[in-house]
Amino acid sequence: MSDKVEKPGNGFTRFMRKVYTPIGFKKGYNFTLWFVFAGALLGFTLARLQYFSINGIFANDAAPGEWYWMHKGFRKVGITLHLATILPAGLLVILQFIPIIRYKALLFHRLNGYTILLLLLLSNVGALMIARHAFGGGIETQTLVGLLAILTTFGASMAYYSIKRLQIEQHRAWMLRTWFYAGSIITLRLIMIISTLVISSQGSYYRATPCDEIAFIYASNDQDGLQTDYPQCFTANGTTDGWVAVAANFAGNIPQIGTSLGMTFGMAGWLALFLHAFGVEIYLSLTPRESERLRKISYQRQLEAGFSHPGSAGLTADRWGDADPWAPPGSVEVKSTESAE
Repeated sequence: MSDKVEKPGNGFTRFMRKVYTPIGFKKGYNFTLWFVFAGALLGFTLARLQYFSINGIFANDAAPGEWYWMHKGFRKVGITLHLATILPAGLLVILQFIPIIRYKALLFHRLNGYTILLLLLLSNVGALMIARHAFGGGIETQTLVGLLAILTTFGASMAYYSIKRLQIEQHRAWMLRTWFYAGSIITLRLIMIISTLVISSQGSYYRATPCDEIAFIYASNDQDGLQTDYPQCFTANGTTDGWVAVAANFAGNIPQIGTSLGMTFGMAGWLALFLHAFGVEIYLSLTPRESERLRKISYQRQLEAGFSHPGSAGLTADRWGDADPWAPPGSVEVKSTESAE
């Protein structure tokens, strides 16, 4: 048999099996990973549903300086499009990884998948529209947003192609990759908070910021410290084309808080993306039995659908790389019998 049988465990193990078995999980570690990562995504998404109030809650909670660039024009369209699509997608995708839904509600699983794919692609469009000024809009942040858009679009496209070719194990792999890439935005926040505190304690990091943005920040927060904190904005030849250096200090004034967040966002995003991309490949490499089980199912369905190369009708390594040809169970024995005859 290809699936291991779980041995009887202690009271806690038996209790947990009663929890995860009804929703389709067969292995405790699978349920644990789903609970941790899906729970993090659920909490992160629910906490941000309030941002549907773009002019209200989001305008007040955005990183200092962001709303200056996004309160009007196409960037406001971009942030609205991004939030209105990625937040529903973040909720719906959790259902895609619940096994009982795939087993008992396949039509819902398919329709939900198409909906998520559309929402994800639209959210990437919105993210690209605001990348120039998201959290300061540094080059590192712009390239991060661009790469995330490319990775998630490519991954989702590969998952879609794989399922259309009934290559289920590849569909699983690309769906996991896509949403682990997208989920790096959560880990990003944790790294950003830590690194923000670190650079603030050092006191030697600065970023150029336009005086108009600083004035907007103070006006939005009903504060009058602009002339006191940044007198060079009012001094002849005190700025460089209207820009001044703002220190990164999470415990300082509001522009300094915005600078500390903006300077660490891109770095935190690159590190988080690396961790997630590396982690999902480790998980996939550690679950070959599940991949093989799904490939056998793919073989049966591709055979019934009349596909050529059943078991390898999609983008598999044995057809497009130098992997050994995959053979369905029993095919080796059949070939040896025929040759003996």
